[in-house]
Amino acid sequence: MPNTPVSASGKPPRVPPRWFVTRAWKVHRALYRLMPGTAALSRAKPGKWGTMRLTVLGRRSGQERSVILAYIEDGADIVTMAMNGWGEGEPAWWLNLQAHPEATLELKDGGPRPVTVRRAEGTEHERLWDRYREVEDGKLDGYAAQRSTPTSLVILSPRARREHST
Repeated sequence: MPNTPVSASGKPPRVPPRWFVTRAWKVHRALYRLMPGTAALSRAKPGKWGTMRLTVLGRRSGQERSVILAYIEDGADIVTMAMNGWGEGEPAWWLNLQAHPEATLELKDGGPRPVTVRRAEGTEHERLWDRYREVEDGKLDGYAAQRSTPTSLVILSPRARREHST
């Protein structure tokens, strides 16, 4: 992934201040709690990302933690970016998933779904990064260049149902 900003002016795209990003997250979580079902979520469409609710197990607390994230679809898989609002460091939900790679996600059009999580690597990362470039209007590389660490792409795959024998 190139580390060069992509804009007509040659300047990196503007990232909102950290206080704004964290307030926006809080507002979206509050809307999710106030609205029935999955009304606060949106469906991914061609050329546009959607929003999902991801529930993970805390790596230290062992308690469930939920976060609202943008996503794109890749066949049966859901793909999101571990970008911490384009701020530095890894988001807590991604650190939690690295410790416990099973989670539950909710999309606009469905109930909770168990998933297994992994990081996209190599050519798969490049292919999915290109897909995200399409929905970010040419600003993705500019945003990513403002971080000192690479942005992980996280793949959430449907968890195989375990068969129980009687």
